Amino acid sequence: MFHWASSSMKGRMPWLASLLVCGFLVLAFLLIDSHSASALPTPSIKVNALPAFARKYGMPCSSCHEAWPKLSPFGQAFKDNGYQMGNDRDAPIFQQPAYWPVTWRITPQWHRDSLGRVGVDGPGVSPVEARVTTHGFDWSGLDFHTAGTLAKNVSFYVLPASDNAGAFHFEAVWARFDNLLGSSWLNIKVGKFELDNLQSEKRILTLSSFGGSYQNYHFQPLTENPASVAIPFTFGIGDNQVGVEWMGHSKNDRTRISASLLSSNDGNPGLPTSRGYDGFISASQAFEAGSLGVQRVGVFGYFGQAPTYFQYTQSTAGVAGTGIGNKSFYRVGFIGMWYLKKLDFTTMYFRGWDNAFLGTGTAANAALPTGAKAPTWNGGLIETHYNLNPQLILINRLETVRMSQQALPVDPAGAPGTVPSSNFGDIDVVTTGFRYYPFISSRAGFAFHNEFSIFRQRGASPTGLDQTNSSLLFGFDFAF
Repeated sequence: MFHWASSSMKGRMPWLASLLVCGFLVLAFLLIDSHSASALPTPSIKVNALPAFARKYGMPCSSCHEAWPKLSPFGQAFKDNGYQMGNDRDAPIFQQPAYWPVTWRITPQWHRDSLGRVGVDGPGVSPVEARVTTHGFDWSGLDFHTAGTLAKNVSFYVLPASDNAGAFHFEAVWARFDNLLGSSWLNIKVGKFELDNLQSEKRILTLSSFGGSYQNYHFQPLTENPASVAIPFTFGIGDNQVGVEWMGHSKNDRTRISASLLSSNDGNPGLPTSRGYDGFISASQAFEAGSLGVQRVGVFGYFGQAPTYFQYTQSTAGVAGTGIGNKSFYRVGFIGMWYLKKLDFTTMYFRGWDNAFLGTGTAANAALPTGAKAPTWNGGLIETHYNLNPQLILINRLETVRMSQQALPVDPAGAPGTVPSSNFGDIDVVTTGFRYYPFISSRAGFAFHNEFSIFRQRGASPTGLDQTNSSLLFGFDFAF
């Protein structure tokens, strides 16, 4: 969507992007409407949630979640409306002074992780590979959520998050102007936020080392980022990004569309490398299928650029913010969310493409390796959930990634440790588990979480053999 080929247009882009962002902000401040676009329908789904909003509205957490943290259709509509119900409780001035919209979440656990082939010291000068397995009691990082409304139709979200050693960063920081001109089609968000992915990685129901993220959202060919690369290229469509988003939806939230203009830094602070901009678009349509429930289909696309070398250096180190030699990449896909009463399943097709310079980790001011091509790949996901009852959900997911074109020439014999074979980097992941909610209340969320995941990637071991890893996790996932 945002791809600029001519040098004259590239020179104008910082000015145009700044004008666009300033225009959005001025429009938002001028047009904030004190009236809600529409009140949300009364929720009917009964299962479990983050408690801050449940406390605010005096409703069970199950109003917005099929199984915490997975949103129900009503919960998605509440989120799209700026965390508002369309009643007098939306504005914080009507809340009790003691109300504080804060939730923190952490997961004490026991887990076992097994890495199939790890390079270790062996006899002689050559390293050898060994299976490395660890297990024991542990805990996750801490998420400290605060979100809600600053005034009617002005929403916010701040999420300081830490790893399990206490090192904090800001996972999300944004403000949103809702229902401008009284229209649900005009909502503007500015800051660091999750992309408008229907399959939200931030609300994923799996937590283990190899099952706790969507592989398709973060996949990059194994030929990228060699040790000699000037600026590492890292990107994940599941990562929170920094920029401005327009989002619109019908009053019943059946039709949704969004477009974002983003800094080309994969959500990192301080503009460490690039002065470029990316674009993300998504659209979806929901429809009723009789007694089966609400079905939804959608499309999405991320169109970006990444620098390949620094314009200036100091003592051979790149000067922050001077990354140039931008090369393009994209991620596109289709998604379907299907409901068969207690059973729901999500299907997704994913397509990725990286420029040959990115695919081989080559600076744009250097020559490409002989035979280099732009790597392309296809991915797929099928994830099922079965709600046996409001307190127990079964989870199963299959993900695959298949390279359709390698960045470097292919060895037909597929000899490990030499040039890549046609399936070099292909991924298969199976994750299965269940979550049991001993109680459901408006004050806290609690789940007994059990999960097993097995991951295989072709040619990914240090010697070019297949890498097979697994993770097993039992834990108490709770929020208050």
